[in-house]
Amino acid sequence: MSQGAKVTSSEAIESFRSALLVYLSKARPLVEDASDEIFRTRDWLQSDRRLYWENQVRRRTKQLEDAQQALFSVSLSNLREARNSELAALQRARRALNDAEEKLKIVKQWTRDFDSRVGPIVKNLEQLLTVLAHDIPRASAHLVEVIKRIDAYADVALSAAPSASPPGDVGKGEPVSGSEQEPPASSTNPLRPKGSP
Repeated sequence: MSQGAKVTSSEAIESFRSALLVYLSKARPLVEDASDEIFRTRDWLQSDRRLYWENQVRRRTKQLEDAQQALFSVSLSNLREARNSELAALQRARRALNDAEEKLKIVKQWTRDFDSRVGPIVKNLEQLLTVLAHDIPRASAHLVEVIKRIDAYADVALSAAPSASPPGDVGKGEPVSGSEQEPPASSTNPLRPKGSP
């Protein structure tokens, strides 16, 4: 036969609830910041970086065209020293344009692949945010009810418990019930078979 629960305190549950609320207060802002950072990064890629490198490609294309024109002008004048410096400027302009085109290509690729790469992370963050925003507050409220019930149970159990009297008080004015009396060692029980304890 199973014994009843002997609950006298709800302190452990209250301690767990407090720790849960501390976790919620620390975790929720972090998850919200991470989620916001993902959306900011997407906007940064799609608008800021893409526009920046498109403008850089246009500007550097113009610089390359200017360097080609300067080299052509110097070539017509047959000035060797000027021609070498214009040739170096042309190479610098070409490298700068190639760099800008490469960066624009990378930004376009990241813009195209961003949602597929980050989508699973966003989904996990949204699920965690749902737990933090809805499930944990509900669990905390449920724990408050559990604590109230345990405290009520402990109060009832304490008030219903018989007050134990000290061993020396037996026979001092309080009758002892028949079930608690021990038969004398010398007496025999007529209903008990001989040889049984």
